[in-house]
Amino acid sequence: MKAKPCSDSLAIKTTHVQPPDTNFHNTLFGGKLLAHIDDLAAIAAIKHCRNPVVTASIDSVDFLTPVRAGDAILIEAFVTWTRNTSMEVFVRVITENLVTEEKKVCNTAFLTFVAIDENGKPTPVPPVYPETDYEKSLHESAPERAEQRDSRRKKSKNFAKEIGADYIWDRR
Repeated sequence: MKAKPCSDSLAIKTTHVQPPDTNFHNTLFGGKLLAHIDDLAAIAAIKHCRNPVVTASIDSVDFLTPVRAGDAILIEAFVTWTRNTSMEVFVRVITENLVTEEKKVCNTAFLTFVAIDENGKPTPVPPVYPETDYEKSLHESAPERAEQRDSRRKKSKNFAKEIGADYIWDRR
């Protein structure tokens, strides 16, 4: 497969934060933001591999500053690194006060997607290569994040096996 630049997968979305999207403190629900992040990251992954994808993990989701009703959020996502069938996608969210023009990075996240074929089975993805210093930095640090994900996933699987699938009240 021919390698593609990170920029080929770039996806951008801007949305206005409305009162129904906010909590008691008039700030954006974290879950609402996660939905936007997952949606746009999936678009970036699909643009890279041109196949359907499934979310394998969401990690390093850092809420850095509140997003208030009336603000806009600009979300950028692109593929930073690939393995055989999986892709790491970096997402950056910027909040903007539309009245004062103040902008802040309010969230960053890394997500992993797996490309699937018409039978729902993992399928190979093209390699990705960075072009800018920003992309190179993310690309070079990706293997370390992948190792951390692999370790965390093993621990999660072991923990799930340990606690089992019985309802808590069935254990009394």
